[in-house]
Amino acid sequence: MKHLHAYACFLEEHSLDWRHFPTRLSERAVVRFRGDLLKLIEQGNLASSTARSRINAVVQFYRHASAYDFVTPTTPMWRDRQVVIRYFDSAGFKRSLTRLTTDLAIPNRSVVGVRLEDGLLPLSDEHMTELLQFTAREETTELHLMLSTGFFTGARLGTITSLRIENLEQARQDPYLNGFFLIRVGPGTGVATKLNVEGDLLVPGMLLDELKRYAYSTERLKREEKAPQALRSILFLTCRGKKYSNNSVSRLMTGLRRSAVSANLRFMERFKFHQTRATYGTWLMKLALSVATAAAAIEFVKNAMLHKRESTTFTYVKFLETNKGKQAVAQAFHEVFTGLRERNWDTFDA
Repeated sequence: MKHLHAYACFLEEHSLDWRHFPTRLSERAVVRFRGDLLKLIEQGNLASSTARSRINAVVQFYRHASAYDFVTPTTPMWRDRQVVIRYFDSAGFKRSLTRLTTDLAIPNRSVVGVRLEDGLLPLSDEHMTELLQFTAREETTELHLMLSTGFFTGARLGTITSLRIENLEQARQDPYLNGFFLIRVGPGTGVATKLNVEGDLLVPGMLLDELKRYAYSTERLKREEKAPQALRSILFLTCRGKKYSNNSVSRLMTGLRRSAVSANLRFMERFKFHQTRATYGTWLMKLALSVATAAAAIEFVKNAMLHKRESTTFTYVKFLETNKGKQAVAQAFHEVFTGLRERNWDTFDA
């Protein structure tokens, strides 16, 4: 339904009739929608896997509509073709599967290079500091604290927006890390987590103090007065006393990107909230690897980031190793290039 909603919005925006299939391919709504998806992939605003699922959902919708005579085009809606997929079954025998596809299909090309969760990259320490200084100065307290929580705990947006004051009050001192506290999240805590994973958020003491200070501030208490009883203990409330939704945070992030770029923070052009998590995971893994074995570091980061599988955590190790290699190659190239540039080419000496 999410994919069909995107198609409906596209049709409204361009004043197109989904039932009309002109002879000219370039004028057909579904063909133009495919072109729009490809443009979004090229701009980096949509993953190719999402675009592929989106066009597939639209094709399935049209097949259903055609079967029940909701749409009766005089020209073919697309060209169908059969694809043979060969594979080996569990017993080792070679099998083949015939699948029907269309000329509207979008190839799911993998991204070159190592990417972290959701294909996002972390910010550098310098850029993270610049961003937080900017939000503390120019943005709302709520957005600044939500970004700070993402950067310093690695929590997902859904977890941050469902935090309650009682969760902060029940935070307990980490028995192994001085100055860090643990906040229980997951089933039974009222704090949402992906796949209902249960665990503890590792929160720096300074951030916890800042969140508690905000929780009882006059600014937040005014918002709490407007909230229904069930939402009053939610830490982050909108100015209307409602819980922040993904859409409301997306609107805030759009405004943040626009104002940050205007303030010369060019790295913010495509910044997404989830990059706070990628930044935290990279920093934490780098720190853990410097003081522990790879196995111990992976286990520590896995628990801190509430990963369900170690394979997800291992991508941070691979990312750090790849970038370390890139830095070494770049340094070697720089030294060689500098030597070539400074060489006296009038002599035959090396």
